[in-house]
Amino acid sequence: MIRFLYPHLLWLLALLPLYAFLRGRRGRVAAVEYSSAHRVRAVARETRSRAGAWLTTLTMLTLGLLVVALARPQLGRSTAPVQASGVDIMLALDVSGSMQALDFTLDGQPANRLDVVKSVVAKFIEERPNDRIGIVAFAGAPYLVSPLTLDHDWLLQNLDRVQIGAVEDGTAIGSALASCVNRLRDQPGKSKLVVLLTDGQNNAGKVNPATAAQAAQTLGVKAYTIGAGVRGEAPVPVTDAFGRRQLAMAKVDVDEETLQNIATETGAKFYRATDTDSLERIYAEIDRLEKTTQTLKRFQSQRELFAWSVVPALCLLGLAFGLQQTRFRRLPA
Repeated sequence: MIRFLYPHLLWLLALLPLYAFLRGRRGRVAAVEYSSAHRVRAVARETRSRAGAWLTTLTMLTLGLLVVALARPQLGRSTAPVQASGVDIMLALDVSGSMQALDFTLDGQPANRLDVVKSVVAKFIEERPNDRIGIVAFAGAPYLVSPLTLDHDWLLQNLDRVQIGAVEDGTAIGSALASCVNRLRDQPGKSKLVVLLTDGQNNAGKVNPATAAQAAQTLGVKAYTIGAGVRGEAPVPVTDAFGRRQLAMAKVDVDEETLQNIATETGAKFYRATDTDSLERIYAEIDRLEKTTQTLKRFQSQRELFAWSVVPALCLLGLAFGLQQTRFRRLPA
């Protein structure tokens, strides 16, 4: 990465066009005076008579290169010591059909649970730029959205593609947790977390939630669990026999006991999110609870590049001086 040690000096480049403009208006001092200009008009059309323009151009280029050299261009090899995180996080997101329920709001408008969760999770990711984060989505079975990565731009792009209906419907809480733990077990991070969000009960998958929680505890993985959605009934979009979309009230039920047991077993916490505000507060609290930093030494090395400007400037200056004393010499001087 090229940078300038004194970048403010580059403003001097703006004075060069002004200098050229003023010099052009003033003109050069006459070498020979004539009583009438029409006698030497033909001579002015000769190429050599315009030598002053070439010499002025060389002078301007020389000054410009010297200004760049004064600004001290440098090629950076590395950066200064920084604080980096040692936290690896897998986010497990429920994408079952019940996540279509419209009991949350986004920007003041009714929105389904998944859209709100994606919005809140995106903010959570942006707040942790030094963490390796991965995503697993699940319904009747879990699937990998993104492995652990520090490329959060790519991670957010994959999060945006998460949608309902990618796999068979259902809620495989145990399998989703086991999938996340499997992704974390061989990682060298100081802290390993799972943040699992669901709005239903475990009714699919091949792994019991209690078994997955025990595996997480054995491997030192904390599993924060979030139950999302209102209690009782929530408006859910349905399609009638004529293909028309309409809202219908449907019973919703989160298995709070199972989620609480998972969190307790792994030394984490269980949360209940019944609206957008409470969901944002939950992810913000998890963000505060799991902050771990370690100092990494990264050595700084700068290569000076001013010679790349000084040498051409001196060459142009020598060329201008040589032409001025030989081919473009003015007589009388």
